[in-house]
Amino acid sequence: MKIVIIEPYLTGSHAAWAREYAEHSKHDVAVLGLDGRHWKWRMHGGAVTLARRFADAGHRPDLIVATDMLDLTTFLSLTRDFISGIKTVAYFHENQITYPWSELDRDLAKERDVHYGFINFASALAADAVAFNSEYHRKAFLAGLRPFLEAFPDHNEVGAVRVIDDKSHVLPLGVDLRRFDKYRLERDPKQKPLILWNHRWEYDKKPEDFFQALFDLQDDGLDFEVAVLGESFDVIPAIFPEARERLGERVVQMGFAEDFAEYASWLWKADILPVTSIHEFFGASVVQAAYCNCFPLLPDRLAYPEHIPVERRAEHIYGDQARLVAMLRDRVRDIEETRRTETRGFVGQYDWGVMAPRYDDFFRAISGMDA
Repeated sequence: MKIVIIEPYLTGSHAAWAREYAEHSKHDVAVLGLDGRHWKWRMHGGAVTLARRFADAGHRPDLIVATDMLDLTTFLSLTRDFISGIKTVAYFHENQITYPWSELDRDLAKERDVHYGFINFASALAADAVAFNSEYHRKAFLAGLRPFLEAFPDHNEVGAVRVIDDKSHVLPLGVDLRRFDKYRLERDPKQKPLILWNHRWEYDKKPEDFFQALFDLQDDGLDFEVAVLGESFDVIPAIFPEARERLGERVVQMGFAEDFAEYASWLWKADILPVTSIHEFFGASVVQAAYCNCFPLLPDRLAYPEHIPVERRAEHIYGDQARLVAMLRDRVRDIEETRRTETRGFVGQYDWGVMAPRYDDFFRAISGMDA
């Protein structure tokens, strides 16, 4: 069957997801997208541009898969003359109803933020099926949708929550994990315990808690090193330069990896991944690190518990900052045991070798071609 993925914000993990699925699928998958910048304008105007390009290309797929960045209602209205009978799936990487807005965002003070959530709501309502990248995400969106709609003055259509719930599914993010195998290396037993950060340098990853845990270990006199990877932007949280100064020579890497080979090598070398995020709908960077046997310490919130088998959660899931510091301290002190622990099996289910057939079957069923 023919599938078109429509992504107005084609960059980073969104681009990797679309292109990797296209590569691994048994179906004929085309990706139609725009450069990943100006995210608000992409949610407003991307549907208009992509509807025109869709028409110009003469696409006649069996299924349209649109991400949460697309105003699907506008797209459908502009293509209605030639997509009659084609089913649509709305795939939610994130959503603007429960996403924590930055305090620095000027639109928040001007109360111009609610329209982006409404685009997500209307798109989910218009789609034939809605897929979320984690069970946490599905539940959070549906739970946040009701009060979001109730805040409007009248005719707020709260009953639509049930309509969306009835057609919602969980389709975890596919990740090209086997790509990391080429760069696997054995950890040097003489290497100091290496603690990893491999997320964006932004407020929603709560870097203050991450570095405070390291400062506490430093005050304890424990010997360790830290590699800080991840993408940074024009404005970064002040804790990053502060941590570089306070941790000094313990910092062996500070900044974005030059290429995938370098990134993968750091993940294989790293021993422990303490995660402090206050927002995450899936957590691809955590899955990547765990696949490389970097021991994850994860908060008991968001999507993270879904990545750890129930019988192993006591070793990997913490409840508060004090518990994180205690668990991290134990892992550093007993680094030999930490390094003997295999965690790649926790997350192997997300590799495209497993996920692509699951996607293929799901999309085929929604398209009606199995009928």
